[in-house]
Amino acid sequence: MSELDVQRHGESLHIRVRVTPRASRSRVLGVREGALAVAVAAPPVDGAANSELLRTLARHFEIPQNRVSIVAGSSGRSKLVALGRLSEAELLQKVPR
Repeated sequence: MSELDVQRHGESLHIRVRVTPRASRSRVLGVREGALAVAVAAPPVDGAANSELLRTLARHFEIPQNRVSIVAGSSGRSKLVALGRLSEAELLQKVPR
């Protein structure tokens, strides 16, 4: 397992995320090549996969959905995601090993 690349920007943490759409269920899989691998059940159509990604990350990290946003990469599988008001220790504690 590689280590998750985490950067602090003000009150937010930015992490790289690699999304796999059309999975059997939405879940955080772990870290792959410095990015958090996330499977989402939604298809990549009309923003459905992005919406499901935000819901999945909010649920996994136990933060309100309005504190999770896509900073870059909204149209691709590789994204930069901001997680608001979450410490790096809290984030790393909840990343699957």
